[in-house]
This record gives sequence, structure tokens and C-alpha cells, in this order.
Amino acid sequence: MLVLPSRLTHDEASACMRMLQQGLAGQSGSATVVDASALAQFDSSALAVLLECRRESSAMGRGFAVKGLSPRLRELATLYGIAGLLPAAP
Repeated sequence: MLVLPSRLTHDEASACMRMLQQGLAGQSGSATVVDASALAQFDSSALAVLLECRRESSAMGRGFAVKGLSPRLRELATLYGIAGLLPAAP
């Protein structure tokens, strides 16, 4: 499982994406799960990072899901019309 940091804004987005890319490369299995439960401070960059992670996971032939997405971030995803691209992990 990949884990997001507690803060993910524009300033942290590039470093976070590099960390997730390394995690994706080292993963095996049929699905990528990103744990967003620690995420407390964020802006729309968090959505961009999640969408890029989803895209890379899909390119590897894996499914994608997000665990612990906060209601505020889910609302932001809904506002942008992308909530369906960030399914909740069981």
C-alpha cells in the first residue's frame, strides 16, 4: 500500500509523486491502493497526484483505489467531476 503524507500542496506535489512512482515500481499485485488517511493539509494538487498515480497504475495493468479519503477531499473531487476516478478501497 502506498501512503500519502499529512501535507500535500503544490509545494510537496512533485516530491510526493516521485515517492509514489518509486512505490509503484516496487509493488506487485493486481491493484494499487493509496492510503490517504494521514492527509490533513491539501489543495487541488493532491487530486492531481492521485490522478497521476491512477494513470501510472493503469498503465501497469493494475486497478486503483484510495483508502481513507477525507470528506473534504472527496467534495473537492466531486466539484471537479473526478470523484468516480478515485474509488474507495474496501
